Amino acid sequence: MPILVNLRHLETDSFKLKGELPVAELELDLRDDLVRAEKPLCFKFEAQLIEGELLVQGSLLLPLQCTCVRCLKNFEWNLELAEWAQLLPLEGDEKVSVVNDCVDLTPIVREDILLEFPQHPLCETDCRGLPKKLEGKVKNPSDPGQTLEESSAWAALDKLKLNK
Repeated sequence: MPILVNLRHLETDSFKLKGELPVAELELDLRDDLVRAEKPLCFKFEAQLIEGELLVQGSLLLPLQCTCVRCLKNFEWNLELAEWAQLLPLEGDEKVSVVNDCVDLTPIVREDILLEFPQHPLCETDCRGLPKKLEGKVKNPSDPGQTLEESSAWAALDKLKLNK
């Protein structure tokens, strides 16, 4: 069910709209393994007609499940557009499409949400990342007397003594 604004309802006064939109309806087409949208979009806004244009103001909230790019920890991040506003022309070259006296705001909302998606999600701004690798030689679990460093092909080549 898309987010529709009926222009007939706006002829006399502004109209308030509040609700949730399932993520499937947004058709986000996410290809990022680090950011997932699984919960519905919450929206709350007011629409009004102003001189042949549709003014929509309000807020959008979409909870995202993210994976930190530094430490790989999963966390929830709220994509919030607290002062979201759009002025949509109803006439002219750039007019929005009107079907049965209704304007579908879903594509406009989708575009604004995608522009706000985190590019490199961090669980905390000062995340230090994964713990450092332990220094020294690590034992090879397959051969208790041999270390991983010694078992590599490069380690064997390093032991070669070539005469010049």
